[in-house]
Amino acid sequence: MPELPEVETTVRALAPYITGRAILEARFLTPRILGWKAEPELAGRTIVSVGRRGKYILLDLGGDVLSIHLGMTGKLLVNSEPETHTRAYLTLDGATLNFVDPRMFGRIEFNSTRIAKLGPEPLEVSFDEFERRLKSRRTRIKALLLDQTFLSGVGNIYADESLHRAGIHPRAIAARLAHERIRRLHKAVREVLKEAIASGGSSISDYVDAEGRKGWFQIRHRVYQRHGEKCRRCGSVIKRILIAQRGTHYCPKCQKP
Repeated sequence: MPELPEVETTVRALAPYITGRAILEARFLTPRILGWKAEPELAGRTIVSVGRRGKYILLDLGGDVLSIHLGMTGKLLVNSEPETHTRAYLTLDGATLNFVDPRMFGRIEFNSTRIAKLGPEPLEVSFDEFERRLKSRRTRIKALLLDQTFLSGVGNIYADESLHRAGIHPRAIAARLAHERIRRLHKAVREVLKEAIASGGSSISDYVDAEGRKGWFQIRHRVYQRHGEKCRRCGSVIKRILIAQRGTHYCPKCQKP
């Protein structure tokens, strides 16, 4: 699933093509991904800006917001032709926007109420707030990092990578973590996300940016989907377990409860 780095990379690629352009026609081809009963009138609206909140791409239409969640396999492509898995297609004055989603887990909403329920941005949250929020939760740290009301934008890939870098076992109870371990985790989350953004995200299966380019942060993954391989830090064999019904990868030597 595209996470914060992939969505941020997509937004940065999209913005030069569609900012300030008027929507001439909006076609929504798959009702199941739409978050409305009555389709909003978008023709004639201008895309004032393109932004991101957590894993959501936000198209500001001048007071109203069209939000797009890429789901598991979604891609938002500029200036490409509709294809078999196109779910929405926007024709602009000088560009096109093509939402492709083979598995149809994506979501398009108009003035979504979900955005207000998201937790703080991991690249913006202060250490004090991060520690305060973490200390109030008696749940496993991996599950907490996946909770979008705790932090918005972190998913399976970057939770695993951040915990490994911080040396914290994914089953550790959040509220029991010592001050210095929390500080390491706060730093690790920020570092991993920034490095992934600089690398164009991680292309595990379907992900490409708005211009069809793959990311390459996957070649720098230390634990994610590397179970059975050797840890690049200590040489121990990386293990895989399930936490919050998600495959979780960790080094049993480097990461302590």
